[in-house]
Amino acid sequence: MIFQIAVAFLLAIFLSAAFAPLGIFLAWRFKLIDQPGSEAHKIHSAPMPRAGGLIIFFVVVVGNILIGVAVVHPIAPVLSASLIILAFGIWDDIHGMLAPWKLLGQFLASALLIWQGVMVHITLIPVLDALITLFWLIGIANAYNLVDSMNGLAAGLGGITSALLLMAVYHAGQFQLALFGSILLGCSLGVFYLNFSLSRLFLGDSGTQLLGFFLASLAIAYNPPGLPQASSWFVPILLFSIPIFDTTLVTFSRIRRGVPIYEANLDHTYHRLVATGLSPARSVFILHLVSLVVGVVAFLALYLQPIWANIVFGLVLAAGFSAYFWFDLRKQ
Repeated sequence: MIFQIAVAFLLAIFLSAAFAPLGIFLAWRFKLIDQPGSEAHKIHSAPMPRAGGLIIFFVVVVGNILIGVAVVHPIAPVLSASLIILAFGIWDDIHGMLAPWKLLGQFLASALLIWQGVMVHITLIPVLDALITLFWLIGIANAYNLVDSMNGLAAGLGGITSALLLMAVYHAGQFQLALFGSILLGCSLGVFYLNFSLSRLFLGDSGTQLLGFFLASLAIAYNPPGLPQASSWFVPILLFSIPIFDTTLVTFSRIRRGVPIYEANLDHTYHRLVATGLSPARSVFILHLVSLVVGVVAFLALYLQPIWANIVFGLVLAAGFSAYFWFDLRKQ
């Protein structure tokens, strides 16, 4: 099984490199271009193709077909629902889209996933579980979209989260999901190299939303066997700690200042770290490091007694609130 996971991982990296030139060509051909200066946070110096969504979708779909799990539940429902995310994301990357229309696309994709039986089972009330699933999928898709403030940030976070989820589903005996996770990991690293090291492309709304949707779906499908729900319910929250924190920071900070939530600005966690005097690369590294540490803490807490596991979660939550107030109240 480890050999199969390694093959799937290497296959995803190969597919990322192989499809990248075509994805970049298609982005230029259909005007999926990010123009510098078009919004406050667009500080790049030259037009960049938003090819990330095309590459991620191609690698994940083709990769899962080649390793033979594309028709397996729950992977098949995730792949079919992701097509809606891709379509709305590409339209947004080309023409721009108002927030309600973005939410419509995310809602339709999430509803299709739920209709196919992929949802959380936290309560005994199916309707409530469906609402929690909708909130989770839409929230994480938007969180990855919002956190993408600098080259390599969203793709790196995706790589860290997919690696942790890969180890989790493998340990849980969900081997087909482990193959899916290895494809996500290889794809994230491939896109990270193209986005960060080579600066050949941007992920765009299609790429960040797809990455968030895939990872959020994998987190829903993860089922730790033999572990009490009281010790495991918060694990997905901590695995997505940085995107969730950034979304919370930006949302409540803008509400407090009377600024529209979806108005692009230089007030994300990354921008605030740079404002303290850190370099852009070091700021990205710190966010990646925090994501990794919190994710490891989440899995270590799984094996604690429920009361101690929840105390750990409470301590991480307290640290998050402290960071929120420090970032939001300090003079920019």
